[in-house]
Amino acid sequence: MALRDATTGKAIREYSIDELRDAANLMRGYDLVALCAAGSGHAGGTLSVMDLTAALYLHSAEHDPAYPEWPDRDRIVWSAGHKAPALYLGLAFAGFCSLDDVVTLRKLGSPFQGHPHRLKLPGVEVSTGSLGQGLSLAVGMALAARLDGKRHKIFCVMGDGEQQEGQIWEAAMEAGHFHLDNIVGIVDCNRLQIDGWVKDVMQVEPLSAKYASFGWEVLRIDGHDMNQVVDALAKTRTVVGKPTVILADTIKGKGVSFMENQPGWHGKAPNREELDKALGELGLSERIPVQRLLDKAKSYQAGVDRRIAFRMPRYSRDYWWNSGDTMQVSMEPTRKGFGRALAENGDDERVVCLGLDISGSITISDFYAGKPERAKRWISMGIAEQSATSAAAGMAREGKLPVLGSYATFSAARNLDQVRVSVCYGNLNVLIAGAHAGVSVGPDGATHQALEDLFAMQGLPNMSVVAPCDSIETRKATKYLLLEHRGPKYIRFAREATPVVTNEATPFVFGKANVIRLRRESAHFADAFETWLAADYENEWEDLSILACGPMVPEAMRAARILKLEYGWETRILNLHTLKPIDGEAIIRAAQDTGVVVTAEEHQIGALAWRVSSILTESREICGLPVITGAIGVQDRFGDSGAPWELVKELEVSAEHIAQKAAELMAFRKKAVPASSHALV
Repeated sequence: MALRDATTGKAIREYSIDELRDAANLMRGYDLVALCAAGSGHAGGTLSVMDLTAALYLHSAEHDPAYPEWPDRDRIVWSAGHKAPALYLGLAFAGFCSLDDVVTLRKLGSPFQGHPHRLKLPGVEVSTGSLGQGLSLAVGMALAARLDGKRHKIFCVMGDGEQQEGQIWEAAMEAGHFHLDNIVGIVDCNRLQIDGWVKDVMQVEPLSAKYASFGWEVLRIDGHDMNQVVDALAKTRTVVGKPTVILADTIKGKGVSFMENQPGWHGKAPNREELDKALGELGLSERIPVQRLLDKAKSYQAGVDRRIAFRMPRYSRDYWWNSGDTMQVSMEPTRKGFGRALAENGDDERVVCLGLDISGSITISDFYAGKPERAKRWISMGIAEQSATSAAAGMAREGKLPVLGSYATFSAARNLDQVRVSVCYGNLNVLIAGAHAGVSVGPDGATHQALEDLFAMQGLPNMSVVAPCDSIETRKATKYLLLEHRGPKYIRFAREATPVVTNEATPFVFGKANVIRLRRESAHFADAFETWLAADYENEWEDLSILACGPMVPEAMRAARILKLEYGWETRILNLHTLKPIDGEAIIRAAQDTGVVVTAEEHQIGALAWRVSSILTESREICGLPVITGAIGVQDRFGDSGAPWELVKELEVSAEHIAQKAAELMAFRKKAVPASSHALV
């Protein structure tokens, strides 16, 4: 009995095996509709886990949708947080939320985030997303239940690729050691992960023997045979004195011929044509109101668009990227420059690249693509950021030039202690890529949006930190860091296509800022500006300075245009691509020459702002001079699911917000500071 009235103890509804099969099939259909409406997400794994989801939420776990916090309910932890749509559909079919509303998946403000967030949606037990953490959460919940004398079960849904994370095995050891028979692990063994077959990326089998060695009861089943699924879940109620794990063999993309066993469908959503074909194969073309649901999603998005537009600063015209006939800009993901640099400079036999399961996405695999002679220097480490970081340090100790990278949330946070001790303490020559940084992963949501990584990396002794502004600068920075710079180094770049504002002639010198000045209106945005090394720039007595790094440099350039056309102000832009060591001389000169300094970062305020403030407050050169500062960045909050450019607006880090802050500071200066004071130098 799963659905139970917590007050009366009576069953709300009981499902037969056939009804569970039908529910799982319907869930697959609704899942694909929601993914299509979102335009992103994870089709393969959500389809593979759906039989388990239906059995768990509708038959085996005891809970009450009218009382989500019922103390005696069973808890369900989704450690494999990217399979969140399956979780949401389990909740919807059980009655915790509206089934139709799931179609707002991954949209800004929706409770149906790209990865589960317990504060957004009743029935979500814990917030997850970074793989490998759920089983430890389950251990904590199980220990708490034991302390409280409770007998409810804690189910933890994981993937087989996720078993590569070392934390899984720490938790498995703990659960066995403490004889936590209230824990049930469920592993969706679909045999595929982003980089390919699990056995080829990093073999995790034999899982049965491994879990058994830690003192677990092991049940291996066909995860698509509903009888076996239900029987296994029932058997977990009878195991005493040790935890249980269900290893469910499944097919990634189950039920859709062109998705089954295809790694490319791990993190992909169907378009409308693919959706219609898939629903036809599932026999659901007439059972799901597809157009009504897609219209609902479209209507929700229209509301989001109106809300964002209302909150944006307003000017006499629309200055958004490529909104006019002039000042057009080309867009390309900065990560492309990383891949190009590795491809172009990988012949050095010392270079070794380590894959961490999102290799194609962050372009690190460009190192060996089409170059079979480099294959031996490509080492796939699987989903194991901590071990890979220390392994890279070991390679560096032996004279190699190791490169590793992942989402910045994983390559600069999950492994922070390994970076600190294994890499930085010994001052070893390891290049770490923080990819998909800032809000550029958009719909994946807060767990995958690195808004704190620069704090961590800049805080480490011996670490150098670079945040290039576009794909061209990323290529230059990667080449320099790889072949010329000695010591620990971190390069941060985005996933989303962002404006290309430099060219081959644009100077790039590690540790030295560039000055950028708006000169004219032009057909092409980049041609409207001139760039110098800051050390070579002669003061033009601009009205203010904007200091930016990474993708905020193009936003600062656009802000300079707004300030020029709206107020007639001239702006000095500093591209501080090297954050550590930072160009203090250029920062002090900008403050001396203009008297107004705005910092702009796509990060929690402080990674750039606090460094600039520290330099200015400690500077004897500007002691006694009136310098007014302000900061644009994320305001001490987590991100959200939504399109990347929506989030730039939502988190108030756009050019419009930079210009608004600049105008506030200029107005304050006019009111509080004598007109000529900032020119005392």
